[in-house]
Amino acid sequence: AAAAPAATPAAAEALDADHPGAVTSPMVGVAYLSPEPGAAQFVAVGAKVTQGQTLLLIEAMKTFNQIKAPRAGTVTRILVESGMPVEYGEPLMIIE
Repeated sequence: AAAAPAATPAAAEALDADHPGAVTSPMVGVAYLSPEPGAAQFVAVGAKVTQGQTLLLIEAMKTFNQIKAPRAGTVTRILVESGMPVEYGEPLMIIE
């Protein structure tokens, strides 16, 4: 029997974007998981977050925009790394 084909990164990203707990990017920019270089991340996998809590920053045109939790829950996955470019609508993390 043939093995199932591996999911492509684009397919995996599409699944993440459709996840009910997905936090998606509201803009094109560069993601930062901490407030400044060398500082602790805003959140880590397993962290309990409250609605409105800052999860990460996205820098666009020299402005740092706080991305806040749309609801309370637990961070189950972080899908971006600090310094990584992100696109509008790209899933950033999953909160369940």
